Amino acid sequence: MTRPADHDPHATVSGQTRQSVESVCGPIDGWLEENRQLLVGMRRHLHRHPEPSGQERETTEYLAGRLLEAGLQPRVLRDGLGLTADATIGTPGPQAPRVALRADIDALKIQDAKSVEYRSCRDGVMHACGHDVHSTIVAGIALAVAAKSDGGGLEPGRGVHLRYLFQPAEEICLGAKWLVEQGAVNDVDAILGLHVDPESPAGQIGVRFGPLTAVCHEVEIQVRGRGGHAARPHQSRDPLAAAVSLASTLYSQLPRGVDSRQPSVFSIGRISGGTLPNVIPDEVEMLGSLRTVAMGDDTVLQQRIRDIAAGVASLTATEIDVAFRASLEAVRNDTGVTTAIEEAALVVAGKDAVRRIEQPSMGGEDFSVYQQEVPGSMFRLGSCTEGGHLLHTPEFDVDEMALVPGARVMVRAALLWGLSQQNGLPESVSDGHDGSGG
Repeated sequence: MTRPADHDPHATVSGQTRQSVESVCGPIDGWLEENRQLLVGMRRHLHRHPEPSGQERETTEYLAGRLLEAGLQPRVLRDGLGLTADATIGTPGPQAPRVALRADIDALKIQDAKSVEYRSCRDGVMHACGHDVHSTIVAGIALAVAAKSDGGGLEPGRGVHLRYLFQPAEEICLGAKWLVEQGAVNDVDAILGLHVDPESPAGQIGVRFGPLTAVCHEVEIQVRGRGGHAARPHQSRDPLAAAVSLASTLYSQLPRGVDSRQPSVFSIGRISGGTLPNVIPDEVEMLGSLRTVAMGDDTVLQQRIRDIAAGVASLTATEIDVAFRASLEAVRNDTGVTTAIEEAALVVAGKDAVRRIEQPSMGGEDFSVYQQEVPGSMFRLGSCTEGGHLLHTPEFDVDEMALVPGARVMVRAALLWGLSQQNGLPESVSDGHDGSGG
């Protein structure tokens, strides 16, 4: 972990811009602090009523209702899954930047094992990845801005357009694609996102310049041979033996296909085939994932997987087909947007509670789909609870003290970035970061 010890905020954002942002954010901060229990209540409602990916209609209806009550005009998206809403801070002209704030809203098919009054009321479904927190933070910003966004302290004609995105189906890597297809980011200039971090103290902010997550590919391998009696394998072309050989070779040889200083990981999650102990099957299916960070490594390793599969097929007299599905690009944080997040975090949390993330996660995140359209950045929000249960576990929970600082950082970063663009600064401000995270 490194802290931004030598970061000079004035190197990227003018003192006047910072002063303007603070004058606007003061009332918004105050509203968020005064309504902390309202945010807790929203989060607990969402936690009690989780919906899995592609079924988030009640969640969408609930969030749309809260925004309507605040005077916003939410646009519910196709099939009632997800919504967007627009707002302004100050009096921005039509050419002023529009910054999107994204929250994912879906839950996971995991049984909630917590003993709390707000545990999931839906059998086998729970918010085990913090999307209830993300949704509450963006909704909380929307309510606060609606109540306190007169733009006091900004000159006439200055301000920022905001777009709130409540995205379904992140866990199946489809929701961002759906929103892009429906034009949710057509006129957006930058996008911000966040994710809870149960391994960091509540309210701590983690930022990373460059890659935050990995490029992810699902790998599907079909091994076809000729079945037979287990006592006479010489009369068969054993696909199980071929699959075992292939798995072993992939695990040993793939890491040698790319620079060992760059992270990459291939894992097999399932090998299935056969029904009886004395019958060699005709086919075996292997399912796994390939994850890389360095640009181009995934292409190199995909070809290496095909080449190794072809070699094993020749050796074992089987047919092996390899397919890559559900591919997802890495989240690569834009320098300018990340700088705005870091500066906002320093104001809200203080230097001791802001860290630069040293290594990317090898997980996937469909926030990267938006980044193919507009510059963007995600940050980590510390949410550790006593006991420290991790993401995607039945006991997962968050420290709700993280809600307000998360909202304060996110809205402040949007303003910092948006107002800086109006000062004529380039979209991505280079301050010596090379994406190494150090």
